[in-house]
Amino acid sequence: MKLTADAVNELMKQCLSRPNENHNVTTSLDGVLVVHGLVQSFSFHPGRIAEHADEIEALLKELPDEFQRSGGGGWSFLNACNDRHGNLWTGLHQTMECLFCLGIAAGKANWVFPREHWNMLPGGVPYVVVH
Repeated sequence: MKLTADAVNELMKQCLSRPNENHNVTTSLDGVLVVHGLVQSFSFHPGRIAEHADEIEALLKELPDEFQRSGGGGWSFLNACNDRHGNLWTGLHQTMECLFCLGIAAGKANWVFPREHWNMLPGGVPYVVVH
């Protein structure tokens, strides 16, 4: 898969939990994967995340080597707007946040430092690592 904003947005639409499903996300988080991003929290449907895990992983692997555990071991969120080929794939932090939250939900990425330490990092934003 090619890393594009459209690809990330489409996966988000497919993987988000829906209000008409067998759980009520406003009162109960049973059966929902909740991932806390930079400014938003997302409720994902576990089955659809599992269904799309390979696609999510493929998009994350298109990020620069510095983000990969086997490459640089994690890099600042601010550097995620370019792909591994140096091309700008998005200009929106919200889209980058969506990609990483999908990755966290799928067990393919995580924030490197706990949220309470983010204010000490450059720009006050987290580092992210892709597994």
